[in-house]
Amino acid sequence: MLKQGLNLKLSQKLSPQQIQLMKLIQLPTLAFEQRVKQEYEENPALDAGKEKDEFEDEFSNENTEEERDIIETEFDVDDYLSDDEVPSYKLKANNYSADDEDKQVPYASGTSFSQFLKTQLQTFSFKENQEEIAFFLVGSVDDSGYIRRSLIDIVDDLAFTQNIYTDEETVEKVLKIVQSLDPAGVGARDLRECLLIQLHRKNKTESADLAYRIVDEAFDKFSKKHYEKLIQKFSISEEKLKEAIEEIEHLNPKPGASFSGNSRSVEHVIPDFAIHIKNGELELTLNGRNAPEMHISRDYSNMLKGYKESTKKTREQKEAVFFIKQKLDSAKWFIDAIKQRQDTLYSTMYSIMIHQKDYFLSGDERSLKPMILKDIAEKINMDISTVSRVANSKYVETPYGTFLIKSFFSESMTNEEGEEVSTREIKKILEMTIDSEDKKKPHTDAKLAQILKEKGYPIARRTIAKYREQLDLPVARLRKEI
Repeated sequence: MLKQGLNLKLSQKLSPQQIQLMKLIQLPTLAFEQRVKQEYEENPALDAGKEKDEFEDEFSNENTEEERDIIETEFDVDDYLSDDEVPSYKLKANNYSADDEDKQVPYASGTSFSQFLKTQLQTFSFKENQEEIAFFLVGSVDDSGYIRRSLIDIVDDLAFTQNIYTDEETVEKVLKIVQSLDPAGVGARDLRECLLIQLHRKNKTESADLAYRIVDEAFDKFSKKHYEKLIQKFSISEEKLKEAIEEIEHLNPKPGASFSGNSRSVEHVIPDFAIHIKNGELELTLNGRNAPEMHISRDYSNMLKGYKESTKKTREQKEAVFFIKQKLDSAKWFIDAIKQRQDTLYSTMYSIMIHQKDYFLSGDERSLKPMILKDIAEKINMDISTVSRVANSKYVETPYGTFLIKSFFSESMTNEEGEEVSTREIKKILEMTIDSEDKKKPHTDAKLAQILKEKGYPIARRTIAKYREQLDLPVARLRKEI
């Protein structure tokens, strides 16, 4: 039994070439372009662009006794010269045109968020080692604009890493300077402090003053939306409370994220596919950047010709030819792997497009059908792991936006009519139900479960809670408005 299990394990082991192909499939467009560029640099037997002329097999299969002995014991040069064995793929999808628009999100450029803050510090006059402390604090600001570490930890770090010995009181004084920088709210240690910094800078109005007092004195009640308690505590009308809350809602809870130069908060997506609707039919195209033109180098073929035609074959020549053989093998495999990658990507996305045809034609998420990886894998006769690699790493541009392919997959549930429906469809109906509720009396999860059951979707309250959290929607109490 042990031997049988071992043999099964060995038979399932992937070859190095298969592993490389899987890695190629998973690469996003930019990383794939870098991989192709790397291959060009490392393998001189590979040339970019379309090959102008086809190779001609100018050699007969007649060889001298000496040549036949060398070739048979080593390798057949003709294998690397014949038309059939030297592929020259034009690796482009038939429905991709070079004139097609190459849409991508442009890269952000300019000053980093940290540098933006440091530049502002240069306008201040500091005493003794306050400047070093200020720059250290700015270096501790995260992408959202907060300093999450305690002052005592910062004091310790200043001593150990900067050889600056100070105390919490001094660091807090310098922190106040950092908190005076733009954008307003930067350098705060928590959300409450962030809002207070911003409110402190606002023009003094009755609603702004009340907003400051609410955040300062009753932040817990405000965050839990205990509006009746706030009205009682500050002896104000509902209208006054509403005005104060509007002031707070216009503040920025993540001041660092609003800085356009903070490139770490920007995600750059280049679609791998595009789906268009033409005359009521769906049309799928593969981004041309996933389909480069490449061929075997003519120079390397000529080197083999020279070897074949030479009467004397020295050890140096034989070693050089073996090097050429290795490079040609590698180039042929890479060209074939690129073609396989292109075919795999296209067939996977095409099958998904056909399966979700109703959605891609309408854009209505309620039209999404249940679909799991196994469904697509069986249709295109590929392994589930291959489909997973495509789904988890590739994006498709549609008339309704650009999406990660994984987002079109969902489990199924059975409605009261016995039909299988997508969990995405149920989530959309749940979202629409919450959007249309009376915000003064938002629905509890139990009530939402009852409403969906009346619509024909019998779902437990716990499932409602799970879907609501996945949609990033708060509980009823936190959805309440005045």
